[in-house]
Order: sequence, then structure tokens, then C-alpha cells
Amino acid sequence: MRTRYPGAEARRGELLDFSRPELGDETIAEAVACLRSGWVVSGPRVRAFERLLADRVGAPYVRCLSGCTGALLLALRLLGVGRGDEVLVPTLTFAACGNVVEQLGAVPVLVDSEPDTGLLDLDEAGRRVTPRTRALIAVHLGGRPVDMDRLKSLRQAHGLAIVEDAAHAIGAMWGGRPIGGHGNLTAFSFHATKNITTIEGGALALADERDAERVRRLAVQGLDRSSWDRHSLPGPTEYELDEPGYKLAMTDVAAAIGIAQLARLEEWVERREALAARYDEALAELPLELEPAVPTGVRHARHLYAVRVAPDAPLSRDELAVELRERNIGTSIHFKPLHRFRYYADRYGLADGDYPRASDFASRTISLPLFPGLTEADQEDVIVAMRAALSRGSL
Repeated sequence: MRTRYPGAEARRGELLDFSRPELGDETIAEAVACLRSGWVVSGPRVRAFERLLADRVGAPYVRCLSGCTGALLLALRLLGVGRGDEVLVPTLTFAACGNVVEQLGAVPVLVDSEPDTGLLDLDEAGRRVTPRTRALIAVHLGGRPVDMDRLKSLRQAHGLAIVEDAAHAIGAMWGGRPIGGHGNLTAFSFHATKNITTIEGGALALADERDAERVRRLAVQGLDRSSWDRHSLPGPTEYELDEPGYKLAMTDVAAAIGIAQLARLEEWVERREALAARYDEALAELPLELEPAVPTGVRHARHLYAVRVAPDAPLSRDELAVELRERNIGTSIHFKPLHRFRYYADRYGLADGDYPRASDFASRTISLPLFPGLTEADQEDVIVAMRAALSRGSL
């Protein structure tokens, strides 16, 4: 066993990925069984995965889709968001949150961040409400839940519809209840980097049965019977279309993978928590701003381990990312805020000065490797590299 957190050592021989999916034998076996069944598009395994997810997140209904973006789009469609409406969106989020608003002809009204967590500033969100505001997208950034009590108060005070973006947050909890079970439309992601994966995929948690059935139709072009439904009935089947939809259905192969993954979610979140605690201990004395502790009764899903490089550090965030890559340590940035993308900046005349806290957070934050298969030796390589870079400014 090598010495814990030694001084600068030789660079790793191979790249340590920022994230890596856990695709063990049980996941492979589920996928193979599906392939051998002869039915691979949306069908019985999708329905089974939906039931399991509904139980896990505490929602009456879940509908599985081809991605989280589709879930966000359909959530806004259920709410009737359209041309002339406004939707409050945190600027510090993935591009999809703004894009789905634009795609429906509505206006994304960007909101600044809390300074210490990067989460949506709910006080500012309240100030940005106008008579045209139809909904708010609340992003559980990195797996840390938005304050659900304050979010509920904001919803009640302004009559807002809430869409939770829980792309990072399956496994998170607020007040003893899972994220997804608080009565709001809640979108999840099962991309290859997420806490559980279907390779590509997502889901929408819902409280209303009629909405859930509408999502099922909209995901298959608006048809009232899916391929599986038509296949399951004897003889020729009639089907109808009452409103145009999209091609957003999850496949049974993806759902089979998801079923195996979901069975290990609790184990994997606990592993992520342990790794995050180890990072906290090892990096505490470096010129970094670590994520604050979560309140009592809150569970962080630990999708990301993100730190902010202090203003007086010997390296900038971008320089640190380059130094770590030189040492074969993969990192990522979460996120380039929406107001810095050319499309949004030009269309709405936005600049960093309009969102000072999100801009500062985005410029100084770096996400370090975190996934259940990360070994202690791998994590030590990250810690050693961070200590070497931030104590001397060079590896």
C-alpha cells in the first residue's frame, strides 16, 4: 500500500476518465436477454422499468423516453408553454434547458445562481416573474437538490408551474422524500455519465394519469397505440392521432440495461458519497472552495464532485484543467452558462455582468473524476496532482 497523498509522482500511464459507466455482468445479461427475445423497441421492458422507477422516486407515474431533453420538452408541452410565454431557467445549466423553451416558441428568462452552490437563486427567480411567466425549470445541479420548501413557496406565491431537471439527481432526497416524488413534473437522465445509465435515455415523473398517458402518446408521434400495443392485440388494429408528437420512445434494450442499473443505485450513491468525503478531507487545505455541506434531511446524489479554484490560487481553473490533463487526469466543466453561448447572448443581448454569480461560478469550477468504479489508487492520483499543481503552480 503506497503512502497516502505522497508528493508529486510520475504521471499516470493511461487516462483516468472523468466518468465511466458501471456495465457489469448483470447489466450485460439483461441486454443480451432482451436482444434474444426478439423485441427490442419500446415494449414490455420499458413498462417494467417505468414501474420500478415510479416506486424508486415516489411518483405515481413515470414515462421512459429517449433522453432527458425529450422529458423536459414534453413537460413544457403538458403545461401548454408556447409562443409569447416566459419560462424561468437558471443560466448555469446544460444547453437543453434553454433549447426546449426556444423550440416551443417561448422565451427563456435566465436567472443567476446562488454564490456557494451554483443552484438557481430562488429569490431572484421570484423577482423575474411577470404576467407572461408560465413555468420555472429548477435544476438540481450536480445532484444537490434545490431547496424544495422554498421552491414550493415560490410556486404558491406566483402560481407557477415547476419542472424539476433531475438529470443529475436520481438518488437525491429532500425532507426524506426522493427527488421526483414532490408532485412536480420531474425529468431524469440516464446518459452514460449519469448515476445509472441506459446509454442514452431519460424519464419523466408525473402525478397525473391523463398527463402520463398523453406523454406516452406524444413519445410515439402522437399515436394512441404504440408498436407494442398494436403487436399485442389479435388481428388488425386501428390507431388514431389527435395531436402531432415526436419520436422520443425508449427502446426495450435501453430499459433492460436500466433495470439492472437501478437495482444498484443505492450502492452506487453510497460509494459516490464515500469518494466525495475522501476528496473533501484531502483537498480541504488547498486554495479551493469546496461545496458546502448539505442541510439535515437532504441527500446529495453526488453525481458530480465539483470544486472552485480560489481567486488567489497559483493557477486559474483553465490552467489547472490543462495541468491535470497533462498528468492523464480527466476533468469536465459544469457548465458553460447559457448567457455565454453566442445564440443566447446575441438573441437577448446578454453578458456576464447580467449574471455575476453564475459567471464567477462557471469560470472557477472544475469537476473531478467521480464514479463508483473509481479506486482509491485512482483517487490518490487525482489528489496528488491537485496538490502538486495548486501548491507550486506546475507539475
